[in-house]
Amino acid sequence: MLLWTRIVLVGLICLSLVSSGMGCGPGRGYGRRRHPKKLTPLAYKQFIPNVAEKTLGASGRYEGKITRNSERFKELTPNYNTDIIFKDEENTGADRLMTQRCKDKLNSLAISVMNQWPGVKLRVTEGWDEDGHHFEESLHYEGRAVDITTSDRDKSKYGTLSRLAVEAGFDWVYYESKAHIHCSVKAENSVAAKSGGCFPGSSAVTLQDGTKKAVKDLQTGDRVLAADDDGNPIYTDFIMFIDQDSATRRLFYVIETDSGHKITLTAAHLLFVGRNSTEGERMSAVFASQVQPGHKVFVFDADRLEPVTVKRIYTQEHEGSFAPVTAQGTVVVDQVLASCYAVIEDHELAHWALAPVRLAHWVSSLLFSSQPRATAQNDGVHWYSKILYQLGTWLLDSHSIHPLGMSVCPS
Repeated sequence: MLLWTRIVLVGLICLSLVSSGMGCGPGRGYGRRRHPKKLTPLAYKQFIPNVAEKTLGASGRYEGKITRNSERFKELTPNYNTDIIFKDEENTGADRLMTQRCKDKLNSLAISVMNQWPGVKLRVTEGWDEDGHHFEESLHYEGRAVDITTSDRDKSKYGTLSRLAVEAGFDWVYYESKAHIHCSVKAENSVAAKSGGCFPGSSAVTLQDGTKKAVKDLQTGDRVLAADDDGNPIYTDFIMFIDQDSATRRLFYVIETDSGHKITLTAAHLLFVGRNSTEGERMSAVFASQVQPGHKVFVFDADRLEPVTVKRIYTQEHEGSFAPVTAQGTVVVDQVLASCYAVIEDHELAHWALAPVRLAHWVSSLLFSSQPRATAQNDGVHWYSKILYQLGTWLLDSHSIHPLGMSVCPS
């Protein structure tokens, strides 16, 4: 019991460090310490991602105008963050009203702005709109869009401000005019916004003896195919499911390659894609919902991982969802390399947060190496993941810090 108490305390400390920006991992691989990211300002009229705002790959379809008298008005929440200046020209507080997802991204951006330009704050010129000042089906009418500037209204900063908004996690960012930047998010009930990171139970992993095993049948003690910090194939221990649900039907993304390989996973699960660099094909973890045809994913073939081009992406419903965690933090599912993590778009940070779990697994392996360790796990969210979420939520409420997202499937 004392051992587990210490492990939990280490986990909480680790999460606190992670949530305050202490990261790890650079170089061409995904598991080494990284140098600070160089920010590339957006060009005037550029938008990211490079698709229409109300498409699946961006903020999604318009779901209907919200008025003060509508049932959906309760979906909006006021933002009283003192680090943000709200123009509020209507004097109604409307600009402060937004969905929780929009609020979270805006609060994250406010911190980035102050870090980038000390003494400068984020300024919101338009949030939720109830007066019909925007085009038909504008996401401002749903509280899912904000128009922003810096408090000093220095237009030379707006390109970088746009990039900071992208990094803060807005689902669509548009350097719309010389006067402001437009940002929007997915609906609260959308697949990508709500779902954590899971695979269908029928997805297959490769065991060390070369046989295949359904994800739903994994047990502690199984050694599965994954990748090391340099992207080389390696067999690693399956530790646990962060979350598992054997019965509920959910919507999954299916990413199909030119070679015919397919991986099926939820929208907010991290998948490794190839980025060209001077050192060759570099791995970068992105949400499955951000993968597009033409991107490259890594397929296990002939004892090595090869970059293969994505041909098409579509969605399917499956019964059951499982979020496996390995000691390496990666897993090859249906021959395609994926991260074990989701929701937060940073594989390294999520891997750091699970360090106490890996330590406990290692200690258990040493102490009980002579005894069978194969055990089954009941449906539900793992207790450690619950602790991370609760602490992250407390940090958010107390210090305006974003909680670290773990791979939890929605119920």
